[in-house]
Amino acid sequence: MLQIAASWIEQETADLAAAKETYLAELCPTPDLSGDHAALVEICKKISHALDKIDEDRYDAEAKVGKTDKEIEDLKMKVVEFAGVKKPALKKVRMSADTMLQALLGSKHKVTMDLRSNLKQVKKEVKEEAADAGDWRKNIEDKADRKKMFETS
Repeated sequence: MLQIAASWIEQETADLAAAKETYLAELCPTPDLSGDHAALVEICKKISHALDKIDEDRYDAEAKVGKTDKEIEDLKMKVVEFAGVKKPALKKVRMSADTMLQALLGSKHKVTMDLRSNLKQVKKEVKEEAADAGDWRKNIEDKADRKKMFETS
């Protein structure tokens, strides 16, 4: 099987070479160099014009390909805009501030961030009214005095 495949490859390369030769013979016939100097100059001018035309065609084709490539990229961007960028679902991670800093800064930095140690200590005030709440008569008398004060004004 390998010998048959190798012979097919050889035959294919020979066919491609023959096709190339026939194509070049059709488009580029061998110039007749038997004439005088003026005839040779004329042949060179024809070849030069043919090369110029081929270069123009090549440039036009490259410009057209570049334009279509740009249009393709623009359309791809529009597709991405329409589809939108899907954000991945974030996972909840319970992590202390110290472990976050260690993860961000690396193991070289030893930073402790105990936020509770930096807070001020506030003492709760004990309300005196709570202690006086047992004497309800005094409380009512105070309210009666206030009532009289508003009535007189």
